[in-house]
Amino acid sequence: MKDEQDNVLYVGKAASLHHRVASYFGSPDGLSLKTSRMMAQAADVDFYVTDSEQEAMLLECSLIKKYHPRYNIRLKDDKSYPYLKIGLNEDWPRVYVTRRVENDGARYFGPYASAGSLRTTLALLRKLFPVRHCRSPIAGTALRPCLEYDIRRCLGPCIGAVSRQEYAAMVHRVVLFLEGRHEAILRELQGRMRQAAEALDFEKAATLRDQIQAVNRVTEEQKIAQAEGEADVIAFAQTGDQAYVLIFFIRQGKLIGREHFILTGTRDEEPSRIMTSFVEQFYVSASHIPRRILLEHPVDDMPLVGAWLAGRKGRKVQLRVPRRGLGRGLVDMVARNARLGLEQARVKSLATPDALAEALEELRRVLSLPALPERVEGYDVSNIQGTSAVGSMVVFEGGLPRKARYRLFRIKSVAGANDYAMLQEVLRRRFRRVPREPREGGWGTMPDLVLVDGGRGQLNAAVEALGETGAGAIPCVGIAKENEALWVPGVAQPIMLPRQSAALQFVQRVRDEAHRFAVGYYHKVHRRGAFSSSLDGIPGVGAKRRRALLKRFGSVRRIREATLDELAAVQGMNRLVARKVKEQI
Repeated sequence: MKDEQDNVLYVGKAASLHHRVASYFGSPDGLSLKTSRMMAQAADVDFYVTDSEQEAMLLECSLIKKYHPRYNIRLKDDKSYPYLKIGLNEDWPRVYVTRRVENDGARYFGPYASAGSLRTTLALLRKLFPVRHCRSPIAGTALRPCLEYDIRRCLGPCIGAVSRQEYAAMVHRVVLFLEGRHEAILRELQGRMRQAAEALDFEKAATLRDQIQAVNRVTEEQKIAQAEGEADVIAFAQTGDQAYVLIFFIRQGKLIGREHFILTGTRDEEPSRIMTSFVEQFYVSASHIPRRILLEHPVDDMPLVGAWLAGRKGRKVQLRVPRRGLGRGLVDMVARNARLGLEQARVKSLATPDALAEALEELRRVLSLPALPERVEGYDVSNIQGTSAVGSMVVFEGGLPRKARYRLFRIKSVAGANDYAMLQEVLRRRFRRVPREPREGGWGTMPDLVLVDGGRGQLNAAVEALGETGAGAIPCVGIAKENEALWVPGVAQPIMLPRQSAALQFVQRVRDEAHRFAVGYYHKVHRRGAFSSSLDGIPGVGAKRRRALLKRFGSVRRIREATLDELAAVQGMNRLVARKVKEQI
């Protein structure tokens, strides 16, 4: 799809070109918001015919990389991902970083998400396996080695300190390590260490022993992923127009690494479409394809993608969305890490003083605030059908969270599921304390902005409660999760900020922190209520005695069946309290 200036808007593939293109020209009501926007700009359609669906998939990936169409899901900065290269085509192979993959006989590992993560891997390799990384020509006749040899980070082929056979064995260990085949490395090293010891070459044996210990330390630090053997586990977290995709690489049943990638253009896309785009664009240039790929969401046309991956690998590749067991647990773990990674990335984008100042200034401007919002308080409530209802207050000063000033509330006056009334109770209790506690930094400090989690309804409820407490002059704004719209009192339409807006990202962070704090407290209260029993309310039986009884007997039923003497013998109990337990349980 192209616009009037011949710019590529979108690249897609289809088994039936007629049906695919025709679907874009149907009723606007049947199109997604993203597709409707694209068709409003589209002026021309160009197409290529390929010999197979797999060729179409490859062409789609290459055209997306070439044109970066606005309406495609695409890997961010995909052209610059680095790889680790082992120059097996060289006389004395080096291990180094490259951004170009060529068919030159070398081994490539990657792509890595960043040069930083690759440098970490490279530093570890140099500690474990002293293979050269310099570009100097090797003749074996140099008069003196470099510092790398002196600190045991290079075997010294330049001075003839190592034979070609021994050096090749070291390079082979590097390959095995990057493939996750640590057991094979250990078996080889242990055999060579025994041979050196038997030959009374104790210095060489000690060096091999140190290598074995270093590999063992790395292996022990890796999370065991039993029974999955070799697999990539993929999940993502999405916000707005970006998705944070995380891959865990499991080799020989161990987690040997992880990488994250950013996909752009994901707004209004289904999870399966996002997963499909990533799998196609990542594995089209990946140096290794495992036998199993575990996914959080299915990809479109699973058999086609599986056949394409099998063609690249040269053997069958299993694409699977596990529903239970170890595979499901691994996917859930990666998904949790992806959500955390997305939040950390968002926090990092607002971490510098300049970025915070820009966000607060933009927020002041778009909300027409009388002053810079130096202190922002965020509020949320959490409950399920009105049970175990709680509220939270979080405080950001100068754009940074001040956790010592966070507060939690148990909802006391609201019966049933009424989020508006619960929010009002929290705000009334907070701001009615201002006159009684004028201490700076405490309840007496007034915010420059109150932010509530929700849309127009929550905002109106908050404004009403602020007015009742005499805090009606404090600016208040609501942020609705559905489309991240900002609702302002007295304005009919919400404010829609660009997804990359620093102000919006700051507001989202305050909202998410209030939500996290409320949900955490809700679960604590709910668990406490869930463990209440018929022991509650018995005179003389408090928390300590209740725990002691449950620890001794295991359940209320067994406490009920116990004799008076058995109850009285429990640590902390006496016959008087034991008799009350027998009478009332």
